[in-house]
Amino acid sequence: MVEQRRRTRLANESWEALFRAQATLSREFEHSRDWGDLLIREYGVLYALAGAGDTGLRITQLMDDALLTQAGLSRLVTRLETRGLVTRRSDPADARASRIALTGAGREAQRQAGRRHAQHVRVAMTRALDEEEMRVLQRLSTKLIEAADDCPTETTEPPR
Repeated sequence: MVEQRRRTRLANESWEALFRAQATLSREFEHSRDWGDLLIREYGVLYALAGAGDTGLRITQLMDDALLTQAGLSRLVTRLETRGLVTRRSDPADARASRIALTGAGREAQRQAGRRHAQHVRVAMTRALDEEEMRVLQRLSTKLIEAADDCPTETTEPPR
């Protein structure tokens, strides 16, 4: 029982440290000038679309990357579309759905902001971590993600 409490405390302290580090860096990145005239969430959508190629993504696929509700993401996509950064196309596999893809201007905006952000991330990470520590952090974070993917997303009662 003592061992279980010790492990619970350590797990929670580790989670809090990870969460605070992520939140601190996210605030720094959000308030940076990396994004040009984009909001950070707009950049997130452009970044997700940059990896999708010319076929683009459905809104439901974008929701996984953007961490927004469908309604919020739809409004954001409409704003990006109005600015000429994305386009909606019919989905050839499903006439009821559409796909969102980058325009040339959207691809360029993502590249410019992405270059600035990548340099900012390098500075933020290397001011505290050496290369080996970054590799360890990457491995540990990947393990947490992979383990979480194996867990059900809904539970009826909290774990004991």
